[in-house]
Parts: sequence; structure tokens; C-alpha cells
Amino acid sequence: MGHGMRPGGPRGGGRISSGDVQAQRAANAEAPRIPHLLRRIAGLFVPHRRAIVLTVVLVLVGAALSVIPPLLTQQAFDRGLFPPSGRPDLPVLFELVGGMVALWIASAGVGIWQTWLTATVGNKVMGAMRMRLFAHLQRMELAFFTRTKTGVIQSRLQNDVGGVASVLNNTISSVLGNTVTVIAAVVAMLLLSWQMTLVAVVLLPLLVIAQRRVGQVRARIAAQTQESLSDMTAITQEALSVSGILLAKSFTQQRSETKRYEDENRNQIQLQVRQQMSGQWFFAIVQVFLSIIPAVIYVVAAYLIIGDVPITAGTIVAFTTVQSRLLFPTVGLLRVVLDLQTSGALFARIFEYLDLRPAITDAPDARPVDESRLGHVAFDDVSFTYPDGEPDKPTLRGVSFELQPGQFAAFVGPSGAGKTTISYLVPRLYEASSGSVRFAGADVRDLEHEDLMRHVGIVSQETYLFHASIGDNLRYAKPDATDAELERAARAANIHETIASFPDGYDTVVGERGYRLSGGEKQRIAIARVLLKDPPVLVLDEATSALDSISEHVVQTALDTAAAGRTTIAIAHRLSTIREADVIFVLDHGRIVERGDHDELLARDGVYASLFHQQNDASTSFVATQTTTGPAT
Repeated sequence: MGHGMRPGGPRGGGRISSGDVQAQRAANAEAPRIPHLLRRIAGLFVPHRRAIVLTVVLVLVGAALSVIPPLLTQQAFDRGLFPPSGRPDLPVLFELVGGMVALWIASAGVGIWQTWLTATVGNKVMGAMRMRLFAHLQRMELAFFTRTKTGVIQSRLQNDVGGVASVLNNTISSVLGNTVTVIAAVVAMLLLSWQMTLVAVVLLPLLVIAQRRVGQVRARIAAQTQESLSDMTAITQEALSVSGILLAKSFTQQRSETKRYEDENRNQIQLQVRQQMSGQWFFAIVQVFLSIIPAVIYVVAAYLIIGDVPITAGTIVAFTTVQSRLLFPTVGLLRVVLDLQTSGALFARIFEYLDLRPAITDAPDARPVDESRLGHVAFDDVSFTYPDGEPDKPTLRGVSFELQPGQFAAFVGPSGAGKTTISYLVPRLYEASSGSVRFAGADVRDLEHEDLMRHVGIVSQETYLFHASIGDNLRYAKPDATDAELERAARAANIHETIASFPDGYDTVVGERGYRLSGGEKQRIAIARVLLKDPPVLVLDEATSALDSISEHVVQTALDTAAAGRTTIAIAHRLSTIREADVIFVLDHGRIVERGDHDELLARDGVYASLFHQQNDASTSFVATQTTTGPAT
């Protein structure tokens, strides 16, 4: 669906007209404003305090170790290679060189340990974020998923969380390590020559200001890139699913779908290039600036020597060595800051979803279902309007009825009368706008939602099967079910013999959405799955309307078995399937206009009788045509 969102909600609806594409994309690319974003990002690392403290210690040690060798270089020149005596002092030189080698080896070991710690912490934080987001989405109400593309949701889980992976993995070590290295290097340079240090760092503040501007540009491009990735994921999910492929082939729209993907892919390429190139001029300037400083230092040193400032050759070599070590940590620090600014848009998109509040939640004093009254269902003056519907045109208007345990109730009426909506309100997949829906004697809003769902079984027209074996699909209702229980449920659903005829039996993989099975087979497996759950209340939402007459008869027999002894709410399209219902409710424009059993409603000669005669006449006409012309081939 392509319904609009409430302010602050997630983006991503249906397709939009070509004229609005750029405007829509520009609006989507604006990263959401999340209060205290940096504080919340920092909070992700709190569970890993020990590892982070150890990382900080290792960073400090590594930074200190990296600065000492240049100081030893000064000593190697002034005391080992060019001592006052004029001849190299080999014992001193060997001692200093040995110290430098030992420090480099120790620094490498510390670096490996530090990398392992940061990679572990970063990936654990990313994994926890992904799991937290997935679990949160599981709690969202049904309406959220009817207005949001599946591909857009997948993009948040995969592209956005994956997009911050490098930041999570490298931020701690890079920021701390590079900061400490830069500070230590500057201190060492000051100890060697404060005059040359001033020349070396005079332009650094200008680089920081330029970096902030570049970071803002990259953050904006990153938001646009992630929005484009969301669109690509949504197109892939729609076009390459079994249903999407069938639809495209049926209407010969393969080229159109390829063109749609090609356009978004071209946009993604352009954004990726822009994101990678943004700031390259800045880093080029930084690198050139830091690279030419040693040459400038030689000139400054010459003037200092002419001015009788005591500077030795060892001091100049050590200073330029330390200064050259500023290049990579300074550039690295600026890159990390830019990455943090860029990833801020991604973190904001993730937290935007995490901040969504499910419309249907348990009340603070919610209680379990009273099992002594299982099967009792009642509506008391219930009205309902869908979240994206028009307030003055409710789907249900003042609906009231009461069902006793074990009663079979059918709801019929024209398309759009509100039949399926009733099936949504019983298990509280949607919240009644007004009035009360009662289950087992209690308002559903006062019950624990998970416990309520545990006592309701739903068989819908659109049967969903996982790309797994038949046994795995059945055990979705009861993970610990034995093989004997599976067979018992399958026999009750009139599907065991069919399953047994497959070469792999219950291990047969059904394919994407069960497309390797016929419609009737899928429906009966769905019925077996509900029977395995064994709920006291059964909701049948037009469970046979998409089947042919032969499959319908087989499935209807299975449904009759499933409904035995349970309170059953049947949303019916074909009235022939509910003739034996205990009570039939006829809806029209969201109201119950008639109620009674089949014979009573026919005798009343109202809406139900009109619907029944229309279907009966259509069936008679079809049979007559088939008899005259023969079946179509």
C-alpha cells in the first residue's frame, strides 16, 4: 500500500508519480532529527565498558610507544653517529637501535590486541542494534506493515545498520589513538623546538574549520544514498519475489521492471561516487600541507641556526620524523570525524524506527485470558476507522453481537462491508475506535496481547508458507510437536495422504510462499497448522474463496473438522460454505443489517436473500453454459 505516514513516522509508501520523484526523494533524504543523538550512540557502548577501558589503555600505551622512537633517533644521531668525539660510538648506537626495534615490536603487538578488541566491541554493538531493531519491529502493529514497504524495512535492518559498521569498529581506537598520537607528537616537537612547532601547526585550525563544512556535505549525501538503497531493496523485494515475477511475466513488464531498477541503480552509482569524492580535495590539501612542512622546517632551522639558536642535526632529523608522524594520525582523525558526521544520518534513521511506539500495547495492569470462559466473544457498539482512513467514513459503525463457546458464526455482505475488519478486531490486530471488543468476558484492551493471540487461530485467504519443509511449516504453530501430532493434525485437515505421496513426505520443501503446492494443498496445510495450535476460537477469513469447486469441497471438509467444538468466526464470500452456520450476520456499509440462520434470512427476503440468489443464479448460468458448450480447454 502507499498510505501516508503520521508526522515523524518512517518513510516509504507505494509508488509515486514520476513528476514527484525528485521532490519525494529530496524529502526522504533529510535525516530525521533525533534528540540527544550523540548521547544515545554513546549509550550503545555502555555494556562493553571493560573492553573499552582496556582499549583506551592500549591506545595510550601504543601512542606513547610510537612517539619514543623519534626521540631515540635524535640520540642516535647526536650520541651514536655524530658524537663530540667525531667518530661513531657503536655500543651507544647498538643500544639505541635495539631500543627502537623493541619499541616497534611492542607497538605492533599492542596494535593487534587493540584491533581485536575494537572489532569485537564494534560488531557486538552492531549485532545488538540489529537485534533490537528486529525485535522492536516485531512488536509494531499490523497497520505499520500495511503502509510501509517490506523492502524499506529490510533496508533499515541491513543497509543502515551495515552502513555504521565501520564507524562502530574503528571509532574508539581511531579517535583515541590518533588524538593521543597527535598530542604526544606535538609535545615531543615542543621539547625539541618550540619555534619550529609553531610553524608546523599554525594552519591546523583552518583545516578543522574546513573539515566541518565537508562533514555536513557528506552527511547529506549519505542520507540520500541510504534512501536510494531503500528504494533498490524495495524494488528487488517486489520484482524478484515469486508473485512479482508472475505479475511481470503476465503483463510482459519485465523490461519496465528492469528499467525501474536501472534508473535507481544509476542514481545509486552517482550518489556513491559523490559520497566517495566529497572531501577528497580537502584531504589532498591536508596531505600536501603536511608533506611540505619538512621542507619549510629546513628553511626555518637555517634561520634559527643563523640566529644562534642551539639546534643540532639530530634535533632537525628527530623533529621532521615526529612531524611526519602527524600526517597519518591527523588525516585519520579528520576522516573519523567526517565518518561520524556521515554516519549520524544513518544512526538517526535507525533510532527513528526504534523510537516508533506500537499503537497496540499491553495496559500496565493487563491480565491473562480467563480460561474458564474461553470461546466467548462479543462486540459492544464497536466502531472502527483505519488509521489512514477518513474519520467521517468509518469501516464499522456501532456493531454489536455475542457468540457463545462452540458457536459457528458467519459474517457475509458486499465487498467493503467490514467483514474482514471484524476478524482483525477479535485478536486485537487493530484497536477499536470506540466501543468494546470482549474475549472470554474481558475487554481485549485489558488482556495480555500475546496470551490473547495464543487463544485465537486464523486461516486467511492468503496462506503464507515459509520456504522450508512441510514439517517445519506445521511446527511453526508448535515447535515441540511430535511426528505423531503432525500426522494427526494433517489427517484432520485431509492433507496427510497427499503429503505421504511426496517422495520426501513431511520433509518436502514447499518453495517460496509454498508455490510448489496447489492452492488447496497450501490451504489444508494452513488448516493443519492451526489444528496443531488447537485454539478455542477460530477465525476463517474467506479461506476458500480463491479455490476451484473441487478444492473448495476438500478444504471445506477440513474446515468443518477444524471448527468442530470451537467458537468459529467465518468471513464468507461463497454463501454455500456457511449454510449450516448457527448464526449468520449480514453487514452492509459497516453495520449489521440482518442476523439469523440460513432459512430465517432467506425467508426475510432481504440483503442475504439477494446475495444468495445472485450467487445461485450465477452458478446455475455457469453450469448451463458448460453443459451447452462443453468445458473450456
